[in-house]
Order: sequence, then structure tokens, then C-alpha cells
Amino acid sequence: MSSSTEPKVGGEAAQSVVDTAAPVTSVASKSPMQLAMARLRKDKLSLIALGFVLFFVVIGLTSPLVTHFGWIDPLTTNQDLVDPFGRPVDKWGGISLSHPLGIDSIGRDLMSRLWSGVSLSLFIALSGTALAMILGVVLGIVSGVTGGWTDAIIGRIIDLTLAFPQTLMLLALASTGLIMVQKAFHTPAGNPTAAVYLIVVLGLFGWTGIARIVRGQVLSLREREFVHAATMMGASKYRLYFREILPNLWAPILVTFTLMMPAFVSAEAALAYLGVGINAPTPTLGNILNDSISYADLVPTFFFIPGFTIAAIVVSFNLLGDGIRDALDPKGHQ
Repeated sequence: MSSSTEPKVGGEAAQSVVDTAAPVTSVASKSPMQLAMARLRKDKLSLIALGFVLFFVVIGLTSPLVTHFGWIDPLTTNQDLVDPFGRPVDKWGGISLSHPLGIDSIGRDLMSRLWSGVSLSLFIALSGTALAMILGVVLGIVSGVTGGWTDAIIGRIIDLTLAFPQTLMLLALASTGLIMVQKAFHTPAGNPTAAVYLIVVLGLFGWTGIARIVRGQVLSLREREFVHAATMMGASKYRLYFREILPNLWAPILVTFTLMMPAFVSAEAALAYLGVGINAPTPTLGNILNDSISYADLVPTFFFIPGFTIAAIVVSFNLLGDGIRDALDPKGHQ
């Protein structure tokens, strides 16, 4: 009798243990992108920087539209608003309801000029960054995958490019370079040619860093199983470079892009100060700041507002780039 009842008691005890056990919850796996976005959302400073970046991007995109409809006017001068020394007649740099950020030395609305200047400066920086990224990524992949004499030649080209004194070359070859760009791209003389020249120069001198980063990543990727499998299956070089390897490089490419953009914004401003770039009256952040230097003591707002705008763009992109780099770090915490 006792032997027949013991299994029943044991069964009831086991059933009670099962009933009181904690419910099993399913754990959903997350992709690397989802993990990176989760880390980025926890970084408040990067989110603030992202907000500023989006703000400046929207400003740049809407500039042609608001200028077309006459909502801003970056070119009209108002000589009655300034004295013979270029100082605004009104206090605080001419700040008023009509001119929320004041006026420049010849009475042009500073907010309108900054609005238009952000658009052109970001366009030049974005185009130069895109050209540099394309050259750097392609040459970095080819160098890393192919190796041998191809890797050696590309490496020597990188060393030669880095050896050139970039600023001195830009100043010395400015006139010749503008003529060459005008003939090559059939652009009108003046600012259109100057803009293309800046884009070409920034791209041709800026690709070396991303090329070295991509080459280093490719040297490890080319030993992975999926690359060997694609090679054994007879994949073409195009497929091997851009379908197998390139998708695994998006993290360093994205980080480098966000860090290169502000560097090119600063480069445009520096080149404008040196007399190479877009000429007035067409506004860019560089020539606006260059025009304001002579009036820094007379009209402080005319100097500090463009300077602060450039600083805000550069810092925002840099902080966003740092945040993205931390978010894409596989060693980071969730």
C-alpha cells in the first residue's frame, strides 16, 4: 500500500513545484544596429548634438526656398542703418524686430546672410566629404583586399598626399586651379567655379585618413569565412569589394563622416580668411566671419554671432560623431 501511494505524493509535490515556478519569458535577440541605437538613446549629450545637427541641416535645406519667396534677403544693403565707419546706428549691433541678429558693416541683415551661408557652407563641406569618402573607401578596400604591389602603390600615394603642405598648395595654385576646374567642369567663372574648386580640393586632400581606416578594417575582414567562401564560389572583384566587404564597414565610415564634415566646415572658413573660396556678396560662413574681423571691436555682435554659429556646427557634429562611435563600440554597455 505504501509503495502505491508514494508516487502519487511525489507527483503532487512535483506538480506544486511546477505551479509555483516563475513563468518563463522569451528573450528576443537584438541586431547590432538595435544595440547601437539603444546605447545612443541613453547618451543625452549626443541626442542634444543630434538636435543641433538636424536644426542646421533644416536651415541649410530651407535657405533656397525662403530666399526665393523673399522671406530673407541676404544681399540688400541699408546704408542708412550704419555710419561712415561701418557701425550700426542703433545699439546692440542693429538688433531689432526687422533684423533679429543685427546687421553687418554695410547694413545687410545678418540673420539672412547666416541662413544662406549655412546652406552653402554645408553644401561645400558635404560634397567635399562625399568625394573624400568615395575615394578613401574605394582605394582602402582595393588596397586591403588586393595587397601586393597595389597596396604598396596606394600606400605611397597616401604618403605623398600627406607630405604636401595643403594650405600653401591651395594658395599657390589657386588661380591655376580655378582655371583648370572651370575648363574641366565647364562651370561659369566666379563663385560657381570657386565652389567646385573647394569641393575638389577638400576631397582630394581629405581621403587619406578614411583610406587608412578602411584598409586596416579590410585586412581583418578578408580573412573571414564569408570572404573565402565568396572567393571560392567565383565572386567577381566588384561583388567581393562592394557586396561582401563594404556592408561590414558602415560603422567606421559613418563615424568618420560625422567627424570629417565639421573639419571641412572649418576648412572653408579658414580658406575664406586666406582669400581662397566664395567671394562676397554671396554669403558663406567663412566670408561672413572674414568680413567681420575688421569690425570686431566696433561691432562685437557682427563678429561673435558668425563665430558662434561656426563653433556650434563644429561642436555639434563632433559630439554626434563621438556619440555614434561609442554607440557602435561592441564593448559598450547597453
